[in-house]
Amino acid sequence: MDIITYVTENALILIPVLIIVGQIIKTVQFIPDKYIPLILLPFGVVGAMALGEWNVQSAIQGVLVTGAAVYGNQIYKQMSKQ
Repeated sequence: MDIITYVTENALILIPVLIIVGQIIKTVQFIPDKYIPLILLPFGVVGAMALGEWNVQSAIQGVLVTGAAVYGNQIYKQMSKQ
């Protein structure tokens, strides 16, 4: 199953934005890495709702783009391991 097929075109811009925000949060020393996806979720939902309408569909888009950003980051990390 490809998560990108469920994300609307206007919400795709949020994926690299959330990856960048996640990298910025990662530099903060007092926030453990395990909480970064939970911190990114409100950013993704509010961002998707700001780009679209303020409804449940946009909130679901926010969850999907956050999942795609976190999943994409993890794929990159796992593939770059030796």
